[in-house]
Amino acid sequence: MSDQRSRAELFRSLHVPSTPIVLVNAWDAASARIVAIAGAQAVATTSAGVAWSLGAPDGDVLGRELATELVGRVAGAVSVPVTADIESGFGTTPEQVAETVRAVLAAGAVGVNLEDAAPGGGPGLREVADQSARLAAARSVADEVGVPLYVNARVDTFLRGAGGVPETLDRAAHYLRAGADGIFVPGVVDPETVAALVAGIPAPVNVLAGPGAPTVPELAKLGVARVSLGSAVAEAAYAVVRRAAEEAYGSGGYDALADALDYGAINELMRR
Repeated sequence: MSDQRSRAELFRSLHVPSTPIVLVNAWDAASARIVAIAGAQAVATTSAGVAWSLGAPDGDVLGRELATELVGRVAGAVSVPVTADIESGFGTTPEQVAETVRAVLAAGAVGVNLEDAAPGGGPGLREVADQSARLAAARSVADEVGVPLYVNARVDTFLRGAGGVPETLDRAAHYLRAGADGIFVPGVVDPETVAALVAGIPAPVNVLAGPGAPTVPELAKLGVARVSLGSAVAEAAYAVVRRAAEEAYGSGGYDALADALDYGAINELMRR
């Protein structure tokens, strides 16, 4: 517990505005180790990548047991702090969210992402009071266990087209009062909007980045405290699978595999 608490405190300390922690999201033990050896200060899971690798779509379909088992494998594969994307908490009630968080803590994680998107993949968001209760449940369990879990409240206003800056700031304020430590706003990378969010949210702000987004140094200048790559890394990996398959079944070539990591290097990495 003391080691986990130390990792939790370290992870919390890495959320510094204008000096953002960068999270290249992993989905299994191998991807987590590859990210860690590249110099990551922490490893984050991607719920989409995890779900896809386990045979399910993203969006509260994967079962809690499979999800938390995977978190345990990732946490056991690296020495740096691990934060888990737990979608909407793998439960319909705050009590069930608490069960998930308890399992995630038992698996060794020291942070969670908890999103407010409406269940079932609908276009809307959860009611603020409902989501606040779910966040409060996550905080309560962490306090009970004695681990300063970093609760990253994901606000899907921009991602779902359910509101702009005012709605995002209002939700952020409620979520912080409920016990969230940071606010994650995916779906927006334009500098003016990001700057407005940073100025209006009295907590570390997390941005989802990828091709076309401002660079990490540019986001740092805007005051961002956390930059995540989300499911994009897994998507890129699966793109290689598709290109290799199309080439092999088409021209019969293998050029898509030219930049593959060395077998021996990966195998040795997994022996550690």
